[in-house]
Amino acid sequence: MRVAPKKTSKITNLVIKHLQENIRAYVLVCIILLIGIVLGVFFVNNMQESQKQEVQEYLVDFTQAIKDGSKIDNGMLLRKTIGNNLTFTIFMWFVGSTVIGIPIMLGMVAFRGFCLGYTVSSSIAIWGVGKGVLFFVSSMLLQNLIFIPCMLALAVSGIKLYKSIMKDKRKENIKFEIFRHTIFSLIILAVLIAAAFVETYISTTLLTYCVSYL
Repeated sequence: MRVAPKKTSKITNLVIKHLQENIRAYVLVCIILLIGIVLGVFFVNNMQESQKQEVQEYLVDFTQAIKDGSKIDNGMLLRKTIGNNLTFTIFMWFVGSTVIGIPIMLGMVAFRGFCLGYTVSSSIAIWGVGKGVLFFVSSMLLQNLIFIPCMLALAVSGIKLYKSIMKDKRKENIKFEIFRHTIFSLIILAVLIAAAFVETYISTTLLTYCVSYL
């Protein structure tokens, strides 16, 4: 009974220490994420009427199919989501391991923010604030609560590796930082696989129950 609290406390302390040591990098990637979100909202607000109609038809058809009893293939969704998260993690690890890849990595953060802002803004534009937020919460919120911090952590790990390469030219230290970045990426991948299960079995269930209110 006494071991678990100590382990939990140790993990918490490691997380706090990590955040304190990399606070500037986290502020940077959070700002970039917010910029992406704002751009996504701005894009939706300035779409042409024909584009808005296409988005509306897609979302309405999707939710109507669920209302009519169409079942989501959880097995296929799980495989696809795990595959996407695996590809994303490998890509972020690779570009984060190269000096020239840092702008690409930050661009991925901005793009994810854009997609998030676009989705929320589109949902609200189609169904109004209440139903739009309900759609986002039931279909996308839970996995994004896991995915976004993991994405930000991967970006920060890449920035930390970049700084180490720039400051310390010794091969031994660079190899150690690459090893650390790799292990950290593998841990993030494990968490993202868990996020895939959340998306497949929890978010889809919530959406099935909430879709009747849209």
